[in-house]
Parts: sequence; structure tokens; C-alpha cells
Amino acid sequence: MYNPVEINKDLFYVGVNDRSKHLFENLWPLPKGVSYNSYVIRDEKTALIDTVDIGFTDVFLNKLSVVLGDRPVDYLIINHMEPDHSGALTFLLNKYPNIQLVGNARTADMLEGFYNITENIVIIKDKEELSLGNNTLQFFLTPMVHWPETMMTYVKETKTIFAGDAFGTFGTLDGGVIDSQLNPDFYWDEMVRYYSNIVGKYGGPVQKALKKMADLEIETICPTHGPVWTEPENIERVISLYDKLSKYETEKGLVIAYGSMYGNTEQLAEAIAAEAAAKGVKNIVMHNMAKSHISYVLQDVFKYKALIIGSPTYDSKLYPAVQSLLNTLENKNLKNRYFGYFGGHSWAGTALRLLGEFADKMQFENVFNAVDMKQSMGEDIYKQAMTLGSTMAEKILSDDEIVPNKRGE
Repeated sequence: MYNPVEINKDLFYVGVNDRSKHLFENLWPLPKGVSYNSYVIRDEKTALIDTVDIGFTDVFLNKLSVVLGDRPVDYLIINHMEPDHSGALTFLLNKYPNIQLVGNARTADMLEGFYNITENIVIIKDKEELSLGNNTLQFFLTPMVHWPETMMTYVKETKTIFAGDAFGTFGTLDGGVIDSQLNPDFYWDEMVRYYSNIVGKYGGPVQKALKKMADLEIETICPTHGPVWTEPENIERVISLYDKLSKYETEKGLVIAYGSMYGNTEQLAEAIAAEAAAKGVKNIVMHNMAKSHISYVLQDVFKYKALIIGSPTYDSKLYPAVQSLLNTLENKNLKNRYFGYFGGHSWAGTALRLLGEFADKMQFENVFNAVDMKQSMGEDIYKQAMTLGSTMAEKILSDDEIVPNKRGE
């Protein structure tokens, strides 16, 4: 049995919760699971907005039957073709064979590629409209947020936007679906983690999408993951957070990410952090890359203004987990960070050179000369670490603009 969740007039939630999966996209940890959100508009014509992961098809179709009874699904609006949102499609077509599939030209290509579907496809263009009777759908193409076919669907009459993967969060919906039914505090950091992990590379396209939405009156945001947002202060916060993240803007704080084989490089990290705290930086997050999952490191790096990375030289290269972090940050197109770096070696040091090359490539502002430790931390190295920490603190706490690619003196 299922008690339908009515979000607003004619609009019902038919999504599901995944409490079993450990890794989203087989990459990102899901300690509190994830929801796959689907919605149905029950009007003169019925429209289903996105489906769910294939593993939850039976639950999904049951919910849909409860909401619609014997009525057909006239349209499936496909905002995003990723399999966690389109996986139930073929089973849906078996039950409702006459559905018209609504998407853009890129959607049509993917329907054929993923599911060999070439019929009953309605191809729409940007800002085109579709009437269901009392509800008018308007479609906004938002390519690369975060796939090329992504789009958003807006209901003019109820001022509701179906945002695809935009504004999504990790975490299941535990009882409540709408923000007014639950405590949303948990979801804010999970929204940052979701953005940094999934969408973070595409700041430019997100900005273009936000500009398209700028003139819309929005009273409900229906994402494909996480809560439905209806409270005005939450809607403002959601949109503001995406605007900030997609412009690579930050809070005042410091992330120190490091690798350490025997603890010496870690002691450098501790000294830097202690001095930054002594100078007044309260938001300091330290990540031992041998232990911290990169998902949470990304969340913090996107959140805070300054980044210091440390690595020993390992096989004439960087510590592998640190190298993985650099590769990921480069792939995410991270911008506008104060940067510092440090390293250790026993006989031949290349870590600092590689970290410096990374900083130049990313056009970060280096705030102080790199700290290079041979074998263990002597008094001179300790003083350099303290200077790095204090110099970074001054930068973080100042109002200076970040100057790309400026070498520390």
C-alpha cells in the first residue's frame, strides 16, 4: 500500500529511496543512501516526470498505479537520461505502451543508444510549451548540468520547476518528502558534496542555467535527488548555494590535505594547522588522504577559500592518493583558491616540483614558498611551517581578492 504524497495541486511524488547502495556511480559514498525522485501530474492529460533506478521498478510502478488508478500515462517528460532516472523506462513502456516520450534532440539520441527506442518521441526545443489542461509545461534546455541532454521543466500555473540533477542532494527521504515535513539541516552539506562530486566541473553551464531561471517565479523546486523545496527561505538558499558554488565562491576557511607514510609529513600538516588556528582561522579541515574519501575532500575544497596540500616523494612521484586528489581537482576545473604546499623526502625530492606545477596549471595564488622537509622536521622546517600557516591565515582573514598565478615571496 502507498499513501500518495501530494506536493501541490495535481502534483504527486512517486519516487523511491535506495538504502542499500554503498557508492553512487560506484564512486561516491552513500552513508545515508539516496533518493530517486519521480513526479506525476494528474490533469486532463497525465505527465510523469522522470523515472527511477531499475532496481526499484516494482515499487515505482505500484506508486504510480495508486496515484493514477486506471488512467494512462500520456507523457513521460525526460529531464535527464542518466540510468538512475531512466532505468525503469522499458518496464514503464510495457505497462503503458502508448506514452509519448518528451525530450530534446540529445534525449532522442540517448533513447536509441541506451534502450533502442525510436518511436513515440516528441522532440521539443528550448522554451517550448506543452499543455496538459490546467497545467502548462515549459521546457528549458540546460546542457551540461551535468549531461548534454539535461533540461528543466517549469509549470507556469503552480510555479514549480523540475530541475533534474540540479539542486540535488545525497541522502534518503526519511518519512517526509517536502522540506516543510522534515528537518533540512542534514541536506545542506550533502548538497555541497553532491554538487562538488557530480556537477562541480560544470560551473559555466550552471551559471547559464541559473540565468535562464532568473525571471521565473519559483515556489516549488522538485529535484531528482533529495527533498522537494517549498519554503521560500529554503528556495532562496538552494539557488544562492548553486550560484555561489558554480562561481567557485567560498567561505573563509582552510583545507589541509596530505599524504604521509610514517608520520613526518603529517607533523608538518599539524604545525601548519595549529599556527593558522592561532592566527584566527576557525574553519580548518584536515584530510589524511590515506583515510579520507575524496568525496568529502571535494566537499570541503569547494566550500572553503584556501587549500594546502602536502606529500612525501614516493617512487619519484607524489604519494598516490595525493596525486589522485590533484587529478580530480584539475578535472573539476577548480578555480580561485589561495594555495600552499609542502612535502617531505628521504633522499630525492620531486613532490614539491610536482605540486608547484599543479598550482601553476590551476592558476592558484601561492601564498608562501613551499616547505621542503628532508627526512624529519627540524627547527628551521618547523618555523617555515608556522610561517606558511600564519601567512595563509592572513590571506583567509583579509578582504583581498585572489590574484591568479601569483607566486609567494
